[in-house]
Amino acid sequence: MSVTNVNVTNAIHTVPGLRIGARWVAETAAGSVPVHDPASGAVIGAMPVAGPAEVDAAAAAAAAAFAGWKRRTPLERFQVITAATALLRQRAAAIAAVLTREQGKPLAEAERELRLAADIIDFLAEEAKRLAARGVPPRTAGVASQTVLRVPVGPVAAFTPWNFPANLPARKIGAALAAGCSVVIRPDERTPFTCVEIVRAFVDAGLPDGVLNLVAGPPAPISAALVADDRIAKLSFTGSVAVGRALGELAARHGKRYTAELGGHAPAIVCADADAAAVAALAVAAKYRNAGQVCASPIRFLVQRRRYAEFAAAFTAGARALRVGPGAEPGTQMGPLVDAARVQQMRSFIDDALAHGGRLVCGGERLARPGAFFAPTVLEAVPAAARVQREEPFGPIAVLDAFDDLDEAIARANALPYGLAAYAFTNDLRAATKLADALDAGMVGINHFGVSQPETPFGGVKASGVGHESGLEGLLACTEVKLVSVAA
Repeated sequence: MSVTNVNVTNAIHTVPGLRIGARWVAETAAGSVPVHDPASGAVIGAMPVAGPAEVDAAAAAAAAAFAGWKRRTPLERFQVITAATALLRQRAAAIAAVLTREQGKPLAEAERELRLAADIIDFLAEEAKRLAARGVPPRTAGVASQTVLRVPVGPVAAFTPWNFPANLPARKIGAALAAGCSVVIRPDERTPFTCVEIVRAFVDAGLPDGVLNLVAGPPAPISAALVADDRIAKLSFTGSVAVGRALGELAARHGKRYTAELGGHAPAIVCADADAAAVAALAVAAKYRNAGQVCASPIRFLVQRRRYAEFAAAFTAGARALRVGPGAEPGTQMGPLVDAARVQQMRSFIDDALAHGGRLVCGGERLARPGAFFAPTVLEAVPAAARVQREEPFGPIAVLDAFDDLDEAIARANALPYGLAAYAFTNDLRAATKLADALDAGMVGINHFGVSQPETPFGGVKASGVGHESGLEGLLACTEVKLVSVAA
């Protein structure tokens, strides 16, 4: 919904607007959308909406700038990109405050995200300097050489959600710019200001005009326009399975390259030989980080039966002890959900689980305070038919259950159509090897939850997506293969 004349409370001080070519655009004919603080519900700013004219202008700017940016050497691109990340690090505390105000996560989490975003971008820019050509020996007399090159795919349209307003744009922007591509990015309309600040850092670092453009507003018309635009060569999307599949169909129809990260429903298997209390402490931190609004968040905790009671008691105690509050307050360990709609979704998942015969161990309710706060929740003995066992809750809900045999646990872990992340905890080398091989996920963590690093590929299998971001694989996704064969 577009609005004008928004009454803004404690407004965020940031560059107001879209970035198109060489201009910041503060007003458009399409109006603006309010941005809310999920910890209070207050309006903290308004973001102009990109209408058809602005989207067209952004695509045109990206296409025009691509010709010059792709001709820059990888070293020249690296120098501009790392000048921008230096600014991001200098401004990390201030931008983290913006991120927390619009998204809700604790300030310490927000600042870590900003600094990790800079690391992601730096790695991709550094790796681009090492994209080597590959020589292939000719098999025909008279052919002097055959060289396989990696060249930039072209202007990239990138669509990011609200849960990681710095990290997710960084993966897409960093890979595209390092590879020599230009970008049109559309951040989620609920959390646009962090991405605005990232773009501003690149502008201030001297990135040529038009290489990085930002549009905002309702996702459907913007994505439809960019997908159909002949000037856009590649799409990169992070979001729901339903939307990702629809965009994939559009991309295929228009012959566009496509990368999609579409969420998951991560299992965490805890074997009897693991330290149940220590694993529970790690699991609480991983589960309730960002209020559970993490695509790789563990959801289904499958614990070997003879350690189940110990694990469940420690996990539940840890969940109950979490300090929930506004992200800007010192000591907050879990902030609000992004908006009131997410709160209603949590209640819907819990009601359905209880209706199927599951047990509510703790939490399960909206907290009695302003803002979109929901208590850390633990369910157990939830039947497989319940929604929370089949659909990603994307919130602070953990489901605990027991298993007897490792093969049973693996089968249950792999039973869903998702395959983004999976975790397992064991001190048995044979069990660890079996789990690593058998778990059907793009990322498997054995004895820890930290599967996402700047140097490693992030992506899933089955319904969890197509392709990868971050790591060398994320960079290669923004390139095309080009063979040059030269006759003597």
